[in-house]
Amino acid sequence: MQVHLRHNPSFAVARLVLAPGEPVRVESGAMLATSYGVVVEAKMQGGLLKSLARAALGGESFFVSTYTAPEHGGWVDVAPNLPGDLQVVELDGTVGWCITRGCWVGSAAGVNLETQWGGFRNLFGGEGGFLVHAAGHGPVVISCYGALDVISLQPGELVTVDTGHVVAYADTVQSRIRPVSQGMLQSMKSGEGLVFDFAGPGQVFTQTRNPRGLVGWLQANGLGARD
Repeated sequence: MQVHLRHNPSFAVARLVLAPGEPVRVESGAMLATSYGVVVEAKMQGGLLKSLARAALGGESFFVSTYTAPEHGGWVDVAPNLPGDLQVVELDGTVGWCITRGCWVGSAAGVNLETQWGGFRNLFGGEGGFLVHAAGHGPVVISCYGALDVISLQPGELVTVDTGHVVAYADTVQSRIRPVSQGMLQSMKSGEGLVFDFAGPGQVFTQTRNPRGLVGWLQANGLGARD
């Protein structure tokens, strides 16, 4: 599978170019268009329990759509829900990536997706206590809200990032989650809440906008979901 990005960085779209008979897994609802003849099948990826974990805990859809190219090959265009950039990570079988809630868009058939515990922030209404872990071989398409920044950490180098701005990070990076201020009450008063501490080596992807901030703004202006 080859990935070609366009319309980035603000309204990025990824074209997934497939060889004859090649499948690709895509987040449900992310498909924009396909070449004629591409076959789509929506199913629970990894069985019922793993699908439930990914949907309820990892923030992804219960079903994953598999698109398979016909005998002459084809392509699938995918786009995230929020305006922003896309990033392609090429997995080589040695280093996996942890992807935060709702940021996985699609990946090659050789990439395995699991849901893993990412810290206690779920208990305080943060970005979800579980992460999607991608490992294996092939490209992974990751989305962000706003523009994407890449932080490359040297061995032992540290950085602190607000949880709402974290998109993904490599397995080589050590991480922990803590209140930004002394004690949870002080963190709530500061309006920041919880942060990630990362230690290198490895890369961390961050987004310039926070989806939680968008939800708060919509609710404050009477534009949120209604009963």
